[in-house]
Amino acid sequence: MANHDIDITVSRGTVHALVGENGAGKSTLMKILYGMQKPDEGTISVDGEQVSFTSPGDAIGRGIGMVHQHFMLADYLTVLENVVLGSEKLHGIGDRARAKIKEISDAYGLGVRPDAVVEDLGVADRQRVEILKVLYRGARTLILDEPTAVLVPQEVDALFDNLRELKAEGLTVIFISHKLGEVLSVADEITVIRRGTTVGTADPANTTSKQLAELMVGSELPSPETRESTVTDTPMLTVEDLRLTATDPDGVVRAVLDGITFTIHKGEVLGIAGVEGNGQSELVDAIMGMRTLDTGSLTLDGADISHAATRKRREDGMAVIPEDRHRHGLLLEAPLWENRMLGHVTEKPNSKGAFLDLKAARADTERIVREYDVRTPGIEVTAASLSGGNQQKLIVGREMSHNPKLLIAAHPTRGVDVGAQAQIWDQIREARHEGLAVLLISADLDELIGLSDTLRVMYRGKLVADADPAAVTPEELGSAMTGAASGHLEAPGSDDSGADGSGTDPRDGGEDR
Repeated sequence: MANHDIDITVSRGTVHALVGENGAGKSTLMKILYGMQKPDEGTISVDGEQVSFTSPGDAIGRGIGMVHQHFMLADYLTVLENVVLGSEKLHGIGDRARAKIKEISDAYGLGVRPDAVVEDLGVADRQRVEILKVLYRGARTLILDEPTAVLVPQEVDALFDNLRELKAEGLTVIFISHKLGEVLSVADEITVIRRGTTVGTADPANTTSKQLAELMVGSELPSPETRESTVTDTPMLTVEDLRLTATDPDGVVRAVLDGITFTIHKGEVLGIAGVEGNGQSELVDAIMGMRTLDTGSLTLDGADISHAATRKRREDGMAVIPEDRHRHGLLLEAPLWENRMLGHVTEKPNSKGAFLDLKAARADTERIVREYDVRTPGIEVTAASLSGGNQQKLIVGREMSHNPKLLIAAHPTRGVDVGAQAQIWDQIREARHEGLAVLLISADLDELIGLSDTLRVMYRGKLVADADPAAVTPEELGSAMTGAASGHLEAPGSDDSGADGSGTDPRDGGEDR
């Protein structure tokens, strides 16, 4: 049973946070409130009137809008077309609609271009389109599921300012997040649920992150901080002068990767910080062989892989945790054991010679479920039936199960609870200790600073600054990500950090941090 004995009261004109570990029932509860799922029993009241929703249309009609953790957008349509889809009667589909979209975008600082094609947008811009879509429909209660997962600190602050403006205008926000510090910063009240049951409410003014974590999972808030260096002088991945161009929606050819050069050594975590849409996705695609480069070369463990197919790169030791698990990491309608095989069908235990070994694949899926605490009734259920965090744990388990040489981890803990975060961090640290090289891309700056041996900042397709993880602050890193370097940051290549090929650990011998 996903939800049982859930009680939650949200006051009009407040930001009410909902927290709980993965699989606690948050998503099910929100689907019920948004009319996507009908409860077996219990009641829902809006503004004192009992209601019964049979579809999202019913919820929208009562002023409830939802921004999902995984976006509900049509990639090949424009922003305007996505926003007006299903709501054509409000402002038409032409200039009136465009003017309304611009009005909302300007009012809340969303920076959305109505004629941009969604496929060309980064994750952060897609989220802004989803928020705009809800506001366009006149929502008075907004359900935001992990809205800050892709934002840098300055953008989070701007979003919170917008939420406070919405609150001041009498709108209500239900804010779902695993970032407990943010919850305490923005919420007026917090409801904690565990395994489908309300276990308590908290006043942010009198509650700490540690206390919230203990309510959620019965343990303290984990830290990503890495305490000792394992960086060797053996290069694992060498990237030389990667250049990639793309044509934007206006027909202008621009560089999305512009002279990217770095080296990751065995036992090293190289962190890339950057606002979404500055070339990180294209960098991952280029390294995985999913995009054809204009120029540049790639070497993996001494072998030139510049022209190797993606499957060959995987077989040679590359693993990837994709930034969008739904688009690039899972077959949502396939059972878990089939998803365990994705990207690794030619490798043991999934194959035996030229044939698939389905029995072994099922058995190994059971192992991953146990070892990575994937909460599921069984391996025959579809990936779509799992919560986002449990989907992520399945992907991490799959990718780490083949003893990779290089792990490309794009937002590895996005949308997972504090307990799952700790587990994923431990897996990365343990594998790093065994010699794994990691390219870490994350919007969680504490995670980047805590896990990385070397930090680089990416801006408009270039690596523009280096940072010492032992000294830099999230605020300094966030400033550099928006083009304003300061504090403990330097121009690329200005020191002898391990990422530049010297093998020197940036923490001067790995002192405790």
